[in-house]
Amino acid sequence: MRLSNFAILVVFGAGPALAQGTPDVSTDLTVDMAPQQYRICNDRPARPTWMDELHPREAYKALTMMDLYELRAWERIDETEDCSCETRFPDWDEVSVEYTERFATGSNAEHTQAQLQIRRERNDIRQGVQDICEAQGNW
Repeated sequence: MRLSNFAILVVFGAGPALAQGTPDVSTDLTVDMAPQQYRICNDRPARPTWMDELHPREAYKALTMMDLYELRAWERIDETEDCSCETRFPDWDEVSVEYTERFATGSNAEHTQAQLQIRRERNDIRQGVQDICEAQGNW
């Protein structure tokens, strides 16, 4: 008898929760092709198309390229103490050339080592770059 009373309480207790209904789930799978909107610097140069066309097993190449891009931009910010959008998000051409010369034919393991080194270098200057960009409202 006690178990049935407990079951009744559980059912009645769950009633209000179930009455709230199901969460709004959209069945609209339409792809939105509107340009990405960022919190800062919406006029960023497009990254090289090859980065978006890589096979998933080669995604490490795009990661190396993005890490190198950010490091070079941060170095420029640190040197010039300018965090304008043009400095923070420069054209990809210069980094593309460096990537091709240094990393394009490297193995996955070589890319991993390069990413670790690039990230160490980037972390060394991070606080200074962040301070400059925050002061200029671009972090």
